[in-house]
Amino acid sequence: HAVIHRTIRARKLFKRQQRILVAVSGGQDSLCLIKLLLDLQPKWEWDLGIVHCDHLWRDDSSVNAEHVENLAEIWKIPFYLEIADEPVNSEATARNWRYRVLESVALIHNYSCIVTGHTASDRAETLLYNLMRGSGADGLQALTWQRILPDGIGLVRPLLEINRDQTGQFCQDFQLPIWQDSTNENFKYARNRIRHELIPYLRENFNPQVESSLAQTAELLQAEVEYLEQAAKELQEEAMREGKREGRREREEKLLTNLSPLSTDNSQLPLKLNRRILQNAPLALQRRVMRQILLEILPYAPNFEHIEKLTALIIAPQKTQTDPFPGGAIALVEGDWICLQAI
Repeated sequence: HAVIHRTIRARKLFKRQQRILVAVSGGQDSLCLIKLLLDLQPKWEWDLGIVHCDHLWRDDSSVNAEHVENLAEIWKIPFYLEIADEPVNSEATARNWRYRVLESVALIHNYSCIVTGHTASDRAETLLYNLMRGSGADGLQALTWQRILPDGIGLVRPLLEINRDQTGQFCQDFQLPIWQDSTNENFKYARNRIRHELIPYLRENFNPQVESSLAQTAELLQAEVEYLEQAAKELQEEAMREGKREGRREREEKLLTNLSPLSTDNSQLPLKLNRRILQNAPLALQRRVMRQILLEILPYAPNFEHIEKLTALIIAPQKTQTDPFPGGAIALVEGDWICLQAI
């Protein structure tokens, strides 16, 4: 309790009298989380609610939901149940659906933030999972303490300094009724293999404190990513500010000669980036600027090849152009400019 209380205060995770929606699966991590928040509630005067997501993965999923609902009744706090229309067939699909419905419940019932029971163990597993998929620093630090969801609801993870062994011991000490989820033992899911095979192997053969070390690495990466993102944003704005000036001059010239400016259905295009400004920046910032640009114009997150293809134009010869990006856009070099336009 003291550790979590200090974490909440030091990281400014919550405010007093805040309406907080807690995602509770019934497993040890989420039960530890809700118990901690209930015990700290008198100090902070929070207005707590519980939401449970039924993915329809298991035959006993409805009984699992009833179990969590019974706990909410015992604790005398509101309970919300969200049930998938059909069984969710992958980890990624399940995660996307879960965050979507959590945000919907929070909006409908006027909760300002959603809280999940992710731990340092989850952080270590996520780092390994994304590392093996070829992720950059952004993916390796993906489980952050807090972030804002698309509709403005806060997402908070207050247990990131606590590991799974500690949440299990906590539940045992307070005799909390853990629901044993059989899908956590299903090795069809990559994260379960990481949890039950890879982490124990690394712990036994390389580092007994591997979870803690990986979680600390994710924490360090988070601070560095935040710094680089801000620096890249400032560089992007400078490069695009010059591009906007050039674009205005071109439009004026076209109007004077009765030519129509380039039209496109993509509101972000056309746009220009000043290559001279980008050439003076470190490669890490160049790549980040290009990633930020592509996130705005592509239908999905850019991969390494997309980013490298656009970054290469910073020093490419005149008239060099890329092949089309997903969604129908190309980039080409015109003098001091990288021009992105629809095709």
